[in-house]
Amino acid sequence: MNEKKVISTTAAPTAIGPYSQAVQVGEMLYISGQIPLVPDTMAVCGDDIEQQAQQAFTNLAAIAKAAGANLNDSVKINISVTDLSMFDTVNQVMASFLEPPFPARACVEVAALPKGVKIELEAVVWVKP
Repeated sequence: MNEKKVISTTAAPTAIGPYSQAVQVGEMLYISGQIPLVPDTMAVCGDDIEQQAQQAFTNLAAIAKAAGANLNDSVKINISVTDLSMFDTVNQVMASFLEPPFPARACVEVAALPKGVKIELEAVVWVKP
């Protein structure tokens, strides 16, 4: 039987609520929503969507790495943005972090996100044995 394992790294922001950065069960890693916080300061990285998306993907990648995987091992990425007009910019940033074949993905507009940020990312990643 696979056991649940909590994944944590100082290369990504600490949780701002009652949750783990990620949980791994078997070969599957479930990464909690990552917003554009700079790990060292826990401050939002800026107001620009491109900068915020880059930081959120950087945080996501750091957590995947802590589990022995990388973002190219993602099978599903969920993206929440506060304005879908930012869709093209988010796509460009995502493409800079991943190589084809790309994972399955959802992108939805939400009314608000923690700390007033413009983007939040979560992922399901395959941790290869």
